[in-house]
Amino acid sequence: MTPYIDTELKALSINQPWGWAIFHAGKDIENRDWHTKFRGDFLIHVGLKYDLTDDDVIMDIGKVQPPGGELRTGGIIGQATLVDCVDKSDSPWFFGRYGFVLENVKALPFRPCKGQLGFFTPDYSSVYAKDKPKIDKPKIVSPQRVLI
Repeated sequence: MTPYIDTELKALSINQPWGWAIFHAGKDIENRDWHTKFRGDFLIHVGLKYDLTDDDVIMDIGKVQPPGGELRTGGIIGQATLVDCVDKSDSPWFFGRYGFVLENVKALPFRPCKGQLGFFTPDYSSVYAKDKPKIDKPKIVSPQRVLI
């Protein structure tokens, strides 16, 4: 049975490879510079940007190598439950001002849609989603953080 994407859920955009790390490397905290009172299920959206410098951080923490350019970008990739927002944690994944504590993570079939800042309602009917059923080449950011 194909997993169902709840179209009523809010989404949060996360850059790759961090989205991948939530599902494949045990990343249990999403780091943010802002606090949230939101608790509950939400969709995980991955933006178009892929930061190669973050691969090394994931290798150090998760001991798993992200598959680089093979990762999907520009759409919903999964779902999680946000159970807390903390400013301290023993998790090796915590290194932000605030950490959104994640539980019940599950990968979902990729569904393209445009991302936004903060929690947002995905628009699956947009031209972006209809015209871009698959994004083959993510925007890669070099170690100097310049778009290639």
